[in-house]
Amino acid sequence: MSSTPLGFAESRDQRIAQVLLFVTPALFTANMVLARATADFIPPVALAELRWLGVVLVLLPFCGRELWRGRAALRRDWARYALLGLLGMGICGAGVYHGAASTTATNIGLIYAASPVIIILLSRAMFGDRLSRRQGLGAGLALTGVLVIVLRGDPAALLALRFSTGDLMILVAAISWALYTVLLKRWPDPLGVKARLTAIALAGVIVLLPVLGWELASRGPPDFDLRTIAAVLTLVLVPGVGAYATYGYITQHLGPSRTGLLLYLSPVYTAVMAWLLLGEAFALYHWLGAALVLPGLFLATHKPEAT
Repeated sequence: MSSTPLGFAESRDQRIAQVLLFVTPALFTANMVLARATADFIPPVALAELRWLGVVLVLLPFCGRELWRGRAALRRDWARYALLGLLGMGICGAGVYHGAASTTATNIGLIYAASPVIIILLSRAMFGDRLSRRQGLGAGLALTGVLVIVLRGDPAALLALRFSTGDLMILVAAISWALYTVLLKRWPDPLGVKARLTAIALAGVIVLLPVLGWELASRGPPDFDLRTIAAVLTLVLVPGVGAYATYGYITQHLGPSRTGLLLYLSPVYTAVMAWLLLGEAFALYHWLGAALVLPGLFLATHKPEAT
């Protein structure tokens, strides 16, 4: 009798996570849009530091007591928090901001499309995780849909791709994100989602301080005008608190391999944002890509009811 409420709660959490799977990519897409928009007036490390320091300041009032109660665990596992901060906030923060300034959107989309595959491979290599045949089919459909979108429906576009230093930075960031996702699930933590994100974000801010010092010495500080403040606040609330909190929730209830599949939606959401904000019309390849990505995500993340 006592197991029924627990099972219901777990089922409810998984349903919520499956809904958030389609919301979170939109939050992450805002990060890349702002990264490109601010490249000429906010240096990448300073932007990452301001973003994650802001996240800490926003979340701390809501989880400060929990962090204080868990201070023994924080001291014991400080190296884990430092590594997660380096991977998720350092390399995937400043690294992406730096790389986005010297590569194309097509290349970024293609490189990040590999992140879910990297997550699956790392989960299998490090922890022996396996995907079912159904989930593998879904991942394959979603990846095909992403390639249709980033190549604009033209396979010959692969031959025209050129890789720059920025591309290599994005590739490193994609690998770092995959490792962050796998470790986030595999390392048990007594903290809740908000408190854990706050601890990791603070660790990322601390880890980035030496690099920030070098950047300030070589490039100088950003101008703290209205556009800088508006950009930082948006980064803090949307792809900072919003995206990482929902990503952590999904990872907790669906696992790293299935959570990583949400990155397949990014090119679809980018096309939608371009349509809404820039007036760009949907092309046939957008519809075809979405028609592959969406059912692919359903197959890869939805577990049939047991009979």
